[in-house]
Amino acid sequence: MEDGTYKALGYCKGTDDDEARQWDVRADCDVRHILDRIADKWSLLVIALLDRRTMRFSELRRTVDGVSQRMLTVTLRQLERDGLVSRTVYPVVPPRVDYELTELGMSLHEVIKSLVIWTEEHQQAISAARSTYDQRIAEEERQQLQVMVR
Repeated sequence: MEDGTYKALGYCKGTDDDEARQWDVRADCDVRHILDRIADKWSLLVIALLDRRTMRFSELRRTVDGVSQRMLTVTLRQLERDGLVSRTVYPVVPPRVDYELTELGMSLHEVIKSLVIWTEEHQQAISAARSTYDQRIAEEERQQLQVMVR
């Protein structure tokens, strides 16, 4: 076994460099798994919506444009498993299930809010960069085609 590595999966420490530990990118790293979960588009949208109030599954499905029933179910289960969302089932017919953010979920929402604000503040610059990139790539492809035709 390589010096500084641990047999326990998900153990991300083993270096004196705090930056390296914080940004461990190994596939078996717990931090990476958590980031994969909370950074996916459906999780971000669900967390943002549940910050406002408790919602039923059907409300979430109607509000989150483009999400399938299965994907929303999977997302909610994963968020519940991670302790970010709580699920309350009421014994009525038809069954009623409410979802809301936990304290942990609310603290994550504060971080997500910062990301959304940054995105809003920089969306024009990003749009301009994308246009510049797309034009450059299109020009390069056009030049490559001209060389191939000759």
